[in-house]
Amino acid sequence: MNLNKGALKIFEEIVERSEELKCSVSEQSNGTTILDTGINLPGSNEAGRLVGEICLGGAGKVAITEMAIGDIKLPAASVKVENVTEATLCSQYAGWTVKVDKYFAMASGPARALSRVEKLYKELGYTEDSDVAVVVLETREFPPEEVTKYIADKCGVPTSGLYVVVAPTACLVGSVQISARVVEVGVHKLHELKFDPWKIKKGEGIAPIAPIAKNDSRAMGVTNDCILYAGSTSYDVDASKSDKLADLAKKVPSSSSKQYGTPFYDLFKSVGFDFYQVDPLLFSPAQVVIKDIKSGKEYKAGELNPEVLKRSLGL
Repeated sequence: MNLNKGALKIFEEIVERSEELKCSVSEQSNGTTILDTGINLPGSNEAGRLVGEICLGGAGKVAITEMAIGDIKLPAASVKVENVTEATLCSQYAGWTVKVDKYFAMASGPARALSRVEKLYKELGYTEDSDVAVVVLETREFPPEEVTKYIADKCGVPTSGLYVVVAPTACLVGSVQISARVVEVGVHKLHELKFDPWKIKKGEGIAPIAPIAKNDSRAMGVTNDCILYAGSTSYDVDASKSDKLADLAKKVPSSSSKQYGTPFYDLFKSVGFDFYQVDPLLFSPAQVVIKDIKSGKEYKAGELNPEVLKRSLGL
């Protein structure tokens, strides 16, 4: 498996279909290819679906469907992953904060596995060699050449081998690709709870896609809430008796957090927009099923919360 080369195939598909998908492609003088999926052009659901698969390093499938949450029905992102740890933690997780002078963006995608700037990779023992790097930047600003050079250098590739997707939070692609993180959010929570993610053999999930918010701060709220209050996941695990899956399952859903129950934007505002004041255990799907592939037993915890979701979406 090569996550970057898998993602590049999908990147190239979007480039080929850019007009249809309402995206645009450009090349910097240093050779870096930039794919705009929501800054100057509106993007599309299909572009969001494909960007979701880029984030997964081409190692997972995203589909656009719909789901009912209480008495409301919304479009949704459905995700299926078999190479779970590689696709989610090693690629999709937005764990790389790119800061160069005044430029800032959260980076996800398989380029992270080349830069290895996060201690997560040492914990997971995952490495990858590639002459191309694919990164997704959640931002409203195109990265200048000094930023793309910085990313390429960290990844050990030439700038001509760097492929960058840019998408603001408050755009259609932003909404879709964030909801497509529903499986990853649960895997990350399991890892935080000290469960070995390599024991997860399969992951599936679904989360509603948030309507486009009026600004990125509001978008961060509604997109998070679609997972926290309406995301549903299931994981097939090869566990040992010491893993105590029944107890573990109860700790995974977002409802296990003391800050559960308030729309995320309102919660974030109440702590002065300081992420360090938000309980990290809040970031979880609303509902989780853990399946023990040895015994066949299933452990379910959490539930969908349409009332909080409605408040968040203004419905």
